[in-house]
Amino acid sequence: MLLENKVAVVYGAGGRIGGTVARAFAAEGAVVFLAGRTHARLDRVAEDIRSLGGVAETARVDALDEQAVDAFVDEVAEQAGGVDISFNLISYGDVQEPLATISAEDFSRPIEHAVRTQFLTTRAAARHMVKRSSGVILAFGGSGPEAIPGLGGFVVALDAVEGLRRQWACELGPHGIRFVTLKTGGIPESFPPDFPGRDEIVAGIEEAAMLNRAATLADVGNVAVFAASDLAGSMTAATVNISCGALVD
Repeated sequence: MLLENKVAVVYGAGGRIGGTVARAFAAEGAVVFLAGRTHARLDRVAEDIRSLGGVAETARVDALDEQAVDAFVDEVAEQAGGVDISFNLISYGDVQEPLATISAEDFSRPIEHAVRTQFLTTRAAARHMVKRSSGVILAFGGSGPEAIPGLGGFVVALDAVEGLRRQWACELGPHGIRFVTLKTGGIPESFPPDFPGRDEIVAGIEEAAMLNRAATLADVGNVAVFAASDLAGSMTAATVNISCGALVD
């Protein structure tokens, strides 16, 4: 098992992507702590993990709340003996609209949320990782040179997180802590059937891919396990592209 005896914290674990990653971590032997804002969704993921013999705990945590994040991670470290992996998969509350018409509040919200939550969750985990001179921070989303109209502040938020990734990687690297971002270009399975414009969005994702298919939730789980494992021990300050060619580096 690639993550045997590892302790992983997954924020946004009740969502489709977060839940998939949490299940994948547990399947590879990690003890998984699931954080989110809705107990029922977290409990469903935890039950899935436990039904297969895995270990999972849940906690209602607002990843934008500094005190809540610090208290949660401190409790995890005390209970489990440390923190090895921290993966933030919360949504940013973005409104996708052309810049010419979007309000200043709607534009800035995802940028503020993305930077604040990634900063808080990384800092909380890093405090414990530094003590053991090891650990992995994972972010999700990534960015690139492509620009698509009508996305409001969403892509700007992703760019901001990538800048934060580089800064954290620089400061945490001497302590043996890695920071990696996973980017997909969109996952059709992550959109609910009733999501507005779903068919058009999925068609665009699939058309952009070079491999005649889009990335799947299973792809994200598999690559997240690899990036968090010792097999990727030389990888930091990097973005892992699992977009099936939809995003060109």
